[in-house]
Amino acid sequence: MLSKFKRNKYQQHLAQLPKLPQAADGIQTLHSPEQFRAALITLIQQAKTRVYLVALYLEQDDGGQGILSALYNAKRSNPDLDVRVLVDWHRAQRGRIGDKSASTNADWYCDMAEKHADVKFPIYGIPVNTREALGVLHLKGFIADDCVLYSGASLNDVYLHQHDKYRYDRYQLIRNAALADTMSGYITTLLNDPAVQRLDSRSRPKNLEIKADIRQFRQTLRTLGYKTPGSDGVNGELTVTPLVGLGKQSPLNNTIHHLMFCTERRLVMCTPYFNLPALLIKNVVRLLKEGKQVEIIIGDKTANDFFIPEDQPFKIIGALPYLYEINLRRFVSRLQRYIDNQQLTVRLWKDGDNSFHLKGLWSDDTWQLLTGNNLNPRAWRLDLENAILIHDPEKVLLEQRLQELEQIRAYTTPLQSYTDLQGIAQYPVKVRKLIRRLRRIRIDRLISRIL
Repeated sequence: MLSKFKRNKYQQHLAQLPKLPQAADGIQTLHSPEQFRAALITLIQQAKTRVYLVALYLEQDDGGQGILSALYNAKRSNPDLDVRVLVDWHRAQRGRIGDKSASTNADWYCDMAEKHADVKFPIYGIPVNTREALGVLHLKGFIADDCVLYSGASLNDVYLHQHDKYRYDRYQLIRNAALADTMSGYITTLLNDPAVQRLDSRSRPKNLEIKADIRQFRQTLRTLGYKTPGSDGVNGELTVTPLVGLGKQSPLNNTIHHLMFCTERRLVMCTPYFNLPALLIKNVVRLLKEGKQVEIIIGDKTANDFFIPEDQPFKIIGALPYLYEINLRRFVSRLQRYIDNQQLTVRLWKDGDNSFHLKGLWSDDTWQLLTGNNLNPRAWRLDLENAILIHDPEKVLLEQRLQELEQIRAYTTPLQSYTDLQGIAQYPVKVRKLIRRLRRIRIDRLISRIL
């Protein structure tokens, strides 16, 4: 059991976070990617002063085309509109994994800029590290005037449910001028760094040319945070706190750790990939030993965006969902007694051929964390991540929270035992051989850290 001193320490951390007052009717939870797409386009169309879009990528497909076209139309209708798009520098300059096409998203941005020569706005590439495998822009948030549409989604066909398949995420529309200003201010600071480059320009530099700038930029990101205006005496009200960070000891990681330990009755976690950092595993185990309820919602391996059906050509990346399932099977086996006594609930999400990308935490009925953080070692150490922490001591958003969780659970099945999951012997032959080969050379642990 935690000592009273230690628990007070964790509670004090949350109490001392800078908090922005939030009107209850200014938060709207959206429940589908179609609603997300419609809300984002509406925000762009109705914006009067600014539109800042931040995502891992804006893809060259129908979904991405719809968003980029909406931006050009909005800027054409209102030349004074401040439009900025931020995506990962490395991801924008390569195709999808396994795609041999020479055209990249950055090439497409240049084509669109030339096609719409009468309308100009920047698309920036943010280089979080010198190589994509060592860190990417995983910052999230779509800002239009005084609104923040927060989601872990990027911008392409599946995240926007443009066609027959979708990738399920969380979506919250928050109307709060101070929050929008705080997140916009951070973006503006990023864009002033010499490592940040335009992607809508044919003359962009090579990685080697800005390597030193990128290394210095990464050091800056470790200490750069949101400049949140102070608000005293709001701990008893509905508030929001923006959090951002890079590295193991980032303010976001520390808050996740403290939030878990402050749980008094029930913690709910969502992650698309079951690859929790060791610290979070220890936190879950400690909560269970203290008699708390823990619910973990994870995508089934077939709902993983890296999953490759057996009737399609196998690629090495297709082994990842199986590695995550091995982690989960080991975890459930270790904690089977807590499933048996109904303290621990592990749910697998699956809806046809669609994929699962939800992340976040709900602690009791008081706190919830909206984030793009996958709660995995990569997010914990390598990527630039952010979140919005909602404190609701009076439970004015309780109905919304319950509705969102009900929607998330609708396509889930609770595990009764680790034997509900396949073992390695039941995997396809190519997957089985690859995993055993990786284990022999102990590279599976390295893979789990960077993917």
